[in-house]
Amino acid sequence: MSLNIVFVEPEIPPNTGNIARTCAATGTKLHLVEPLGFSIDDKSVKRAGLDYWPYVDLEVHESLDAFMEKYGDKRLWLATTKGGHIYADVEFADGDFILFGRETKGLPKDFIAEHEETAIRIPMSEDTRTRSFNLSNSANIILFEALRQLGFPGLK
Repeated sequence: MSLNIVFVEPEIPPNTGNIARTCAATGTKLHLVEPLGFSIDDKSVKRAGLDYWPYVDLEVHESLDAFMEKYGDKRLWLATTKGGHIYADVEFADGDFILFGRETKGLPKDFIAEHEETAIRIPMSEDTRTRSFNLSNSANIILFEALRQLGFPGLK
């Protein structure tokens, strides 16, 4: 088994491309929840020069409801600026799913409310003028903490 990164309705192609590359390099499964703000068909991927795309363990879900129907019984961590726990203070386990919302709106508020006990955040300055960190950077930060806790399985 491995860790799972889930991008819910991502809008900006480079963010998904960046985390896809990380997933390919770490053996992490990438889940994309539609609608996507871009195309991931073969022509688009090749045009973007994503030569690592064939090595991405990718699963696409038609909606958040469809994703939850399939994986809702698994352990889910919701990465959100509204999270009650700092990401480095939780104990990740093999098979965990780490969910990230779209760049402009994050995860749905009602979804966060339903899962507030597993809502995590990356600490930011109280004086910040930004609403959050970049999506792919956030995913990398949290993924590598989870991998560190698990002893970097399968990585050299």
